[in-house]
Amino acid sequence: MPNLKPAVALTHAVKQLMNVSRRNGAAMSNVCRFMQKTENCRREQTSDRRPIAVFAHHQGRGHANRIMAIAQHLPAERPLVIMTADPSQFDGLGRGADIVGLPNMIGAPSRSAALHDQPTPTTMHCVPLGVEEMRAHMARIAETLHRYDPALFLIDVSAEIALLSRIMSVPAVSIRMHGDRGDAGHLAGYEASVAMLAPFDERLEQSDYPGTLRRRTFYTGGLCTTRDPILMKEDAREKLGLDPDRPVTLVIAGGGGSGTPYAPLTVAARAEPDTLWLIAGPVHREGHETDFGNLVELGWIDNLTEYLSAADRVVASAGDNTVHEIARAAKPFLCVPEWRYFDEQRAKARELERLGAAVFRETWPAAIPAWTEALAQTDALDPTSVAALQDENAARDAAFWLEEQANRLWDIS
Repeated sequence: MPNLKPAVALTHAVKQLMNVSRRNGAAMSNVCRFMQKTENCRREQTSDRRPIAVFAHHQGRGHANRIMAIAQHLPAERPLVIMTADPSQFDGLGRGADIVGLPNMIGAPSRSAALHDQPTPTTMHCVPLGVEEMRAHMARIAETLHRYDPALFLIDVSAEIALLSRIMSVPAVSIRMHGDRGDAGHLAGYEASVAMLAPFDERLEQSDYPGTLRRRTFYTGGLCTTRDPILMKEDAREKLGLDPDRPVTLVIAGGGGSGTPYAPLTVAARAEPDTLWLIAGPVHREGHETDFGNLVELGWIDNLTEYLSAADRVVASAGDNTVHEIARAAKPFLCVPEWRYFDEQRAKARELERLGAAVFRETWPAAIPAWTEALAQTDALDPTSVAALQDENAARDAAFWLEEQANRLWDIS
């Protein structure tokens, strides 16, 4: 946080001068000139030390992991303030930062039926009336922006908070995500921001993203937050105790949803009985599934990169980091997107298929012939197409660009 003592002392001194002036009947212009001169001096001394503030949505771990990856490359002398409803996601950040906990407003009720029933404005998405937690959440953000006076406010993600930032006269950068975001709310959030930061390769951008906004967007290249080393396939299999010659398919279930359905994977195991099917992450069962010996649940694991290295192909959703982990490992990719607001994952999956980086299925294959066809198409992919979408320097480039914007906006050379 900036040192507020000089500002407090300045205010006190000015008040004293004003009182003297009133008593003596002196012209207030002298006081005003003193105030302006002193304030200009204070700004010149402190503008280059203004913090970068961040809002990180706490649903899943993707937003926090992305912010932590970028934060490692911000200059050490640049203060950092992170606002989140789950501060524990930033344990082990690895650099100094002020963590501001926000009230969790997700699912909080309105305090009357009449308030709950009020229509949502077209320029917003989730703004129910009479929600105590929402008022406290937004008040804490506003208080933090006022207190720290940041050079830049990185928002990952919220169109409403971008509008709040503009209203508070704080320059915001909004994280760009895929999906149907041409509505008035998203466009207002983009227009209220000084720029957008897209943590993916520009080739993966949607054709319906307006050109005026695209010119104000910085594309980092594919940002993968995982730094574990990629291994040779045979080395990974030896380390994991897997058969060096058996076909291996890795299924990745992300943490942002309810888990991958288990039933379709039993059909896949029957479609390829000689393949070892490994499932990393949570699955959900409906109670009627049959287990197969070649279908193995790993649960949550902390060595996913080793399993990616060992696999012949990968089946997964279109989560941001999941896509870039697969790209980093350069594996044939069957993409079955999970449901997300604004159809985010389905939009991204379409772009992956357009680039020849993945095979896209709207829903899980439900019969052996459907699995056989999807897997044959996946095996025919050129893995270099997906590999080209990941950039090892994406987080670094994002941090450098943010620092550049902070300096540019405040005229720091």
